[in-house]
Amino acid sequence: MRAMVGISCCVKAFGLFGTPNHAASDSYVRVSLGPIGAVPVLLPAAGEALVPDILPRLDGLMLTGSRSNVHPDHYDGPAHAEGTPEDPQRDSTTLPLIRAAIAAGLPVLAICRGFQELNVALGGSLDQRIQDLPGRMDHSTPSDQKLPGVRTGKAHAVRVAPDGQLARIWAEAGLRIRPEAVPVNSLHNQGVCRLAPRLVAEAWAPDGTVEAVRVADAPGFVLGVQWHPEYDWEQDARSRVIFEAFGAAAAAWAAGQRPEATRRAAA
Repeated sequence: MRAMVGISCCVKAFGLFGTPNHAASDSYVRVSLGPIGAVPVLLPAAGEALVPDILPRLDGLMLTGSRSNVHPDHYDGPAHAEGTPEDPQRDSTTLPLIRAAIAAGLPVLAICRGFQELNVALGGSLDQRIQDLPGRMDHSTPSDQKLPGVRTGKAHAVRVAPDGQLARIWAEAGLRIRPEAVPVNSLHNQGVCRLAPRLVAEAWAPDGTVEAVRVADAPGFVLGVQWHPEYDWEQDARSRVIFEAFGAAAAAWAAGQRPEATRRAAA
């Protein structure tokens, strides 16, 4: 049987009456069925009470991107600018879910907003509008999202730690990269300000913005990327391999092949 991968949902208004719906982009469902090779399970933004019941049923957790920003109360940051999209129901679900998943050794892949949630969940903080900071690039999504290649085009290159988890994943797949210049489709306003103590930076944008991380002491697979490999995995081998590595970890978990630290804790 295939692994079951949980996909974090947002609360979004749909339809004539703006009815709240729990939703995740089809791109995460397709990548689950594709290179991850798992059954996608949409996780409603139902709050912390969901965590103890859903976590034992999952073989992996994928944290999705979103237009909404992590609420600054979770990292003692200043209030968001007026009009900034927020999703407190998602925050109340994903932040405790991340901590519990990592502690259990469950494979975790965090993308864009999920990458930022990973940092906040483990004690880090965020810059809310990187483009407003001196000496920083504009990492935000172009206002006209219908322009060709907005989501799949490469926004900039990142410098990748040559001895890190990300470089190892690509190397094991036979991909040759230039660690000093790996192009990515990175689209975001928020970004890492203070890196959480347990996180290790794996990649950086030209302006120094952290673009990928791992959890130093995680018993299982945990990787976070600020960019969007779910948009271009069909064309970009580097993106596809990220999902294949996560899928292999989830498949191993489903088969009972748990990290040694997790087995000791359960004994």
